[in-house]
Amino acid sequence: MASTQARIGQQALAVLDVALRVPCIFIIDAIFNSYYDPGSGWAGAMGKVLVRVMGVLISSVVLLLSQKALFKFYTLFFAVLLGMSAVLINYYATSHIDFYSAYYKAALGFRLLPRNGPTLWLGMAAVQLVFGVGYVFLLNLQSVFAALVVLDIMIPLWGLMIELPADVRQLVAMFSGLALALNTAVCLAMRLKWFYYSCRYVYLLVRHMYRIYGLQLLLEDTWKRIRFPDVLRVFWLTRVTAQALILVYVVRAVRRESGDGYLLSWDVFWDLTSNLIISGCDSTLTVLGMSAVISSVAHYLGLSILAFIGSTEEEDKRLGFVAPVLFFILALQTGLSSLDPEERLVRLSRNMCLLLTAILHFIHGMTDPVLMSLSASHVSSFRRHFPVLLVSLALFVLPVALSYALWHHYALNTWLFAVTAFCVELCLKVVVSLTVYGLFMADGFSNVLWEKLDDYVYYVRSTGNIIEFLFGVIMFGNGAYTMMFESGSKIRACMMCLHAYFNIYLQAKNGWKTFINRRTAVKKINSLPEMRGVQLRDIEDVCAICYQEFTTSARITPCHHYFHALCLRKWLYIQDTCPMCHQRVYVEEETRDRAAFSNNNGGYAVPQDAAAAAAAGGPGGLNNELLEDNDSIEYDEDEWGTQNGSTPIEEDYINDDTDSTED
Repeated sequence: MASTQARIGQQALAVLDVALRVPCIFIIDAIFNSYYDPGSGWAGAMGKVLVRVMGVLISSVVLLLSQKALFKFYTLFFAVLLGMSAVLINYYATSHIDFYSAYYKAALGFRLLPRNGPTLWLGMAAVQLVFGVGYVFLLNLQSVFAALVVLDIMIPLWGLMIELPADVRQLVAMFSGLALALNTAVCLAMRLKWFYYSCRYVYLLVRHMYRIYGLQLLLEDTWKRIRFPDVLRVFWLTRVTAQALILVYVVRAVRRESGDGYLLSWDVFWDLTSNLIISGCDSTLTVLGMSAVISSVAHYLGLSILAFIGSTEEEDKRLGFVAPVLFFILALQTGLSSLDPEERLVRLSRNMCLLLTAILHFIHGMTDPVLMSLSASHVSSFRRHFPVLLVSLALFVLPVALSYALWHHYALNTWLFAVTAFCVELCLKVVVSLTVYGLFMADGFSNVLWEKLDDYVYYVRSTGNIIEFLFGVIMFGNGAYTMMFESGSKIRACMMCLHAYFNIYLQAKNGWKTFINRRTAVKKINSLPEMRGVQLRDIEDVCAICYQEFTTSARITPCHHYFHALCLRKWLYIQDTCPMCHQRVYVEEETRDRAAFSNNNGGYAVPQDAAAAAAAGGPGGLNNELLEDNDSIEYDEDEWGTQNGSTPIEEDYINDDTDSTED
């Protein structure tokens, strides 16, 4: 119970911490979006610039405060606000001769309280008492000073109640306000020392973290500490909600005056939604807020898909980070916030289409490992396969439907070409994944080892990678055309450089490296002797890698162990050593040792030339004695080359660190 209450308290503090930082974002956004008039002379322009800079600086400092310092700041701020409200109420009440009529007008025509004097005085006294007690509580004043402050706030009302002359009431209200302002100034001055040491502590802490951890970790720590994504999310939702309420109120008022009723038609609703979307990305901060909302939606979408397909990979939960980053980059690349309202809506819809295709690509990256795992492990439960297959089918159907809808409504341009290319590329990836899945499933239902399976998988994936590489080159050309003839920008040029490096250069380099490694592994396998027929029956053992029996053939390593050719080739993708004794595998054919070789259990099998000699009765016959286990023998490099009186072997060794999963 205590832990539950503590957790609820921590969540409440977190919510309050986020809520208190949101006004800073509103102030910064209002300052940047406000109209700046450079007129009114040199002094006026400098004053306006100074006010704007100070507003942004103070708001930024408050935004970056620690939680304790933030609560302290807002405590003082609300205390000053309550004091100012009390002074304004006293001044307003004592500066009007006909206070009742002024109150009635101030209430916007609604009779909140009766207009008789005592009731109104009691209501004002209650309000001023609440303001005074709140002011005293927030500033944590002592009992004597607290009573004097409350008395000072209430004195102008007493002058109003006993009907003092108007000039006397104004004088009393002025002195009351001066006394309260003086008390507030003294309280704030006494806290200047706390403010100085707090700022110094923050400065020393930031400098220490920068020296120890660097700028990147410092920014990441600040980003998490102030919960900046949550702040941006609340800022954007609050702003859009307030604008929606104002727009709905204005539209209903207009429709009520015109006699059209209160219900909104579909056209009016679409216009309201369009205006909200346009105003929701009219500045850099609002674009960041929309990115934070997209991050939340993408995060929960990714979690839902992971739960649906049954994946437990932690790295797959990055959709909530990838989606907002892509959206923000697209917004910067297209200059979204600086466009005209109508053009901004069109550009935003195009960016959303590109973002949707990118999200679908990322979802395919989440489902492909699960699909391969189910097929390679030969899971027979249909309930485990159905969710992944359903998501794969959706990943094939959605791009086709999106491309059809866009081609049906828009003419061909660079944007439509890019979206279509991404959709076709995604469909190709899905086809490749399902093809490999089908090959593994067919191998699972087969009772015989399918030695050509790895080749078929490699051919299918290589074809897909080659086509994907060609799409990358085509997209680079499309981006270059867009930058030169449509909308060139520095951000677009940087993105094209990143695309050329990661999606073209690195992909081509990794593909070529995979091809070389595979060709090297095939060369190594082909250089090893092969065992067939009677020899396989004589050894009566299984492959030490897959633990399956030998049906057609086996490959013999120089250290006299034997494996399936497919299993050994997969092993050689990783390292060029024997899985049993860790001796190097690849040697030149003309210097290969021709001695008898042991099986995986320590027995000996006969090479083909020795078997022929034994059949002829020559000295190459094989004794049936069991020698000591060869698995425990590790030859030194010189010993291996000089055994049987031969000269040391010069090895053509190529170290492969490529994972077999790349193929």
